[in-house]
Amino acid sequence: MQLQKHISNESHPYHKFGTGNLDTLEIRPRAKGLDIRNELIQFYKENYSANLMHLVVYSKENLDEIHCLVEDKFREILNTDKSSSRIPGQPCSSEHLQILVKTVPIKEGHKLRVIWPVTPEIQHYKEGPCRYLGHLIGHQGEGSLFYVLKTLGWATSLSAGECQWDSCWEFAFFTVEIDLTDAGHEHVQDIIGLLFKYISLLQQTGVCKWIFDELSALCETKFHYQDKIPPIHYVVGVASNMEIYPPQDWIVGSSLPCKFNPDTIQMVLDELSPDNVRIFWESKSFEGSTDMVEPWYGTAYSLNRTTASTIKEWMSSSPDENLHLPVPNVFIPTDLSLKVSKEKINLPVLLRKSSYSTLWFKPDTVFSTPKAYIKIDFSCPNASNSSEAVVLANLFTRLLTDYLNEFAYYAKVAGLRYKVHHTNTGFQVTVVGYSHKLRILLEKVIEKIATFEVRPERFAVIKEVVSKDYQNLKFQQPYQQAMYYCLLILQDNTWPWTEQLEVLPSIKGEDLTNFVPLMLSRTLLEFYIAGNIERGEAESIVQHIENILFHSQQPICRPLYPSQHLTNRVVKLGTGLSHFYCTEGLNPSDENSALVHYIQGHRDDIVMNVKLQLFALIAKEPAFHQLRSVEQLGYITMLKQRNDYGIRGLQFIIQSTVKGPGDIDLRVEEFLKMFESKLSQMTNEDFKSNVNALIDMKMEKHKNLREECAFYWKEISDGTQKFDRRETEVAALRQLTQQELLDFFNEYVKVSAARKKTLSVRVYGSLHASAYTIDKNQPVQPSSIQIEDMFSFQRSQPLYGSFKGAYGQVKL
Repeated sequence: MQLQKHISNESHPYHKFGTGNLDTLEIRPRAKGLDIRNELIQFYKENYSANLMHLVVYSKENLDEIHCLVEDKFREILNTDKSSSRIPGQPCSSEHLQILVKTVPIKEGHKLRVIWPVTPEIQHYKEGPCRYLGHLIGHQGEGSLFYVLKTLGWATSLSAGECQWDSCWEFAFFTVEIDLTDAGHEHVQDIIGLLFKYISLLQQTGVCKWIFDELSALCETKFHYQDKIPPIHYVVGVASNMEIYPPQDWIVGSSLPCKFNPDTIQMVLDELSPDNVRIFWESKSFEGSTDMVEPWYGTAYSLNRTTASTIKEWMSSSPDENLHLPVPNVFIPTDLSLKVSKEKINLPVLLRKSSYSTLWFKPDTVFSTPKAYIKIDFSCPNASNSSEAVVLANLFTRLLTDYLNEFAYYAKVAGLRYKVHHTNTGFQVTVVGYSHKLRILLEKVIEKIATFEVRPERFAVIKEVVSKDYQNLKFQQPYQQAMYYCLLILQDNTWPWTEQLEVLPSIKGEDLTNFVPLMLSRTLLEFYIAGNIERGEAESIVQHIENILFHSQQPICRPLYPSQHLTNRVVKLGTGLSHFYCTEGLNPSDENSALVHYIQGHRDDIVMNVKLQLFALIAKEPAFHQLRSVEQLGYITMLKQRNDYGIRGLQFIIQSTVKGPGDIDLRVEEFLKMFESKLSQMTNEDFKSNVNALIDMKMEKHKNLREECAFYWKEISDGTQKFDRRETEVAALRQLTQQELLDFFNEYVKVSAARKKTLSVRVYGSLHASAYTIDKNQPVQPSSIQIEDMFSFQRSQPLYGSFKGAYGQVKL
């Protein structure tokens, strides 16, 4: 993005470096004799005025009370009658158009971005020209540009649409972004030619009213049945809308394109021309062949001119493929009626249990929306018993998604979403959206699982994608690496991605062909079905899937043996011991170091949970203030709760260039020593205030069906099944005393507490390479354990019992 800004008019605001760093905020201003604080105050005086501001208040109070609140809180903001600033038109002149820019990215992979400056859609938001064109150019159904590129083995993803700069009225860009395969990287000229062929097709067919009407209807349904979002996001959105839309559209914004104006759409389509294009092509293969460097991020690039005649040549030489417009969408819901549940079911109930499956069910009694949610967990012992099995299961879920794309894309456009992803016990299928045609999509997914075959050409592409994904994990931020190592140490039956990357090259298509029947041969299904679905329909869905997988003439799946039921178990750290694991960061050029300081607590227990949660709430802000604001250890500084399959704990997560992980660990312990006195001196009034704050957080209602389902599925997947958790924890909080909280801290959290169990995962960046050597070679204290090998350590430790281990105890 910054490179795109760099290659634009230097006098235009778009050209500026928008992030800010030490150089721009201190060194350069000081060299010019400027005081940055004075400059900031002057900027405020020149640009901030009440007449330019917009306020949205989201509250349960009545309008009179809100009015008084607003007057009290905001009356001191001065109205100096400022005029809003205007941006001077498009940031790209002729010298910045008809260019081909080759850049060297940090991560593995190839990417193509084709960009045009266009008339901002905000000027024609009722007509939605960019929405219409983005829908067609970014389509993934049969006959689309992506379908052709995918069939040729040249692309793995494509998106298209308008990119605005801060809801700007004056300029915008229309962008087509394509992730390329290695083969696609060798055919970029053909890909650009095919893109312009598709644009030419749109010119020839003209603007289609039926496509606009279909889009308009989908947008209207989406708007009227949109999920409730967090209030903070809602008020920010409306306040932003107030700046650019007339009052009647402050709530709607550009959500409802309703005026069919072919001339407006044609105007923007004409702007997607070879004369107006900017092409950015990323690949590691360009290393050593570039001659320029972007000044802020140091991106290496080269710039060449490309002409309209050259692009026309690429169009002529590109493959002759059958590009065509999409067909009418059969997934558009026409029945949005609500199913009325005959029985009052406020919590999930177990409707069905057999050796084949379990079915948890909860009808919608809260949201009154025509949407449903179905999750199916496939527990397959043969999917996770080795690194090879994990890689093969991953390839299976990726290929399955790939095969479904052309069919499921229409469902996605119509508000139905599905996901198939690998888990550490098999894989999961999730389908969510309007209930009317949800079952059609689900049954197609199950059909593809039952009839799965390996297509060699797609296997090669997906294997390439997976390989690059693994390779790019080394570019994760150090704190993410530390969290991953913490997971590997704590959670049983995990396989590191480094092993998976090592075995991947030797895996062939026939290996996957042999693996999938073996993986599915022993399977247990666990269903959670919720929302606008009746009890009988939920049972019918389960029966249909069981019939396909378990009861055909040649069954694909058979039930698990009692010994095969999988559990997720967690290492039980030694009481009174401090464990630490040190390692160097995977990216040698990353200066940051990171620490995860984990304090292991207890196995899920309502009373212990609320003590832990209340401490975390009380300590969160002071920890942030001390470690980030006062000591300035690093931008990423947080205190969070941790829950590993029902094993609760706390973790400090800090990323820093200022200090090495060992020193950061000491600062965390110093904070806990300092906080001990603050906790003991806390007044009863403050204690009650924090208890009430936590109660308020717990009693906040789920905002939408997805959020509710995520809460209940967590209980099901962990095996805890405390569906009334919030109510029982609130009841426990009301009984909790301040002394009980202090006793909890003194026993489990304070430095040198008798029952404290800690794990410090330290990732050393390039700035602290010497500290890594020193810390590794320091003598280990009597109460400390240095972990040299994660897996040897894990095998030597006891494990907590799994809540999932009680499969046979679940009763109907």
